Amino acid sequence: MQSNLKNWLPWPVQFSWSAARDFAFILAGASLQALSLRLFLVPSQLVIGGVSGLSQVINYHTGWPIGLMIFIGNIPLFILGWKFLGGPRFALRTAFAVASISILTDLLVMFLPADGITDDLVLNVLYGAVVSGTGYGLVYRGYGTSGGSDILARILNHWRSVPISQSYLMVDSLVIFLAGLSFGWEKAMYALVLLYTSGVVAEVVVAGSNVTRTAMIVTDLPEPVSTKILHDLKRGVTMLSGTGAYTGAQRSVLYCVVSRGEVNQLKTLVRETDPNAFMVIGQAQEALGAGFLPLSAK
Repeated sequence: MQSNLKNWLPWPVQFSWSAARDFAFILAGASLQALSLRLFLVPSQLVIGGVSGLSQVINYHTGWPIGLMIFIGNIPLFILGWKFLGGPRFALRTAFAVASISILTDLLVMFLPADGITDDLVLNVLYGAVVSGTGYGLVYRGYGTSGGSDILARILNHWRSVPISQSYLMVDSLVIFLAGLSFGWEKAMYALVLLYTSGVVAEVVVAGSNVTRTAMIVTDLPEPVSTKILHDLKRGVTMLSGTGAYTGAQRSVLYCVVSRGEVNQLKTLVRETDPNAFMVIGQAQEALGAGFLPLSAK
């Protein structure tokens, strides 16, 4: 039955459990973003940047529905995104995310208190950032975008090679500046905190608990140290050859990846095996393969 359905439906609307999971993530993320707007941001006149923040400013001056403004504001960006970023996968998921956020934002206003839960600005910033950041993260995990500054930032990066972080800063700073003119500069300052915190939360949601640690170990005792790591931590080790730039001496460099909870154990066993070793510990966004998440294509 599933193969017949796949053959009948036109691409990219063909059914797959992977696509169903993606759209479920996007719908859940859109719901949280709309909930954050209606419960925390709009009642306290806090903006989070992008088209949704601009829609709040327009709503303040005209009374036009925020969800409708979000939808209308994303139409030209969606067209530009199709042209510069391309791909039906981008288009379908982004259209679904934008439509869901727009509809839910105007729908939830009928069921939620107009004044929100609290008039405490700090609480609204914190809860608004956590809820909306979680929503953004879920949309990203569904391989979609929430439109607005997401699309514009990627276009600036693709078209003028502007770094993504700078693109977001340029777009969202302009919206927050307009919000400061409308709602006051104190709330604009709170909005900057909100914007940063929601970004951190979104990154945590996307990365999950998969953030790992990498270790580079320069040692004169590569065999004993690697044996300890292999046997005690049950982690793989890659042995590299290095040359000291100052001394010209050949030294071995061990590279391994461990979980956050194994870092102290790794430092202890390296110190006990070779007290003169030099060690650098970094952070990896994801580790895929043996001992970590499976390296499987989506």
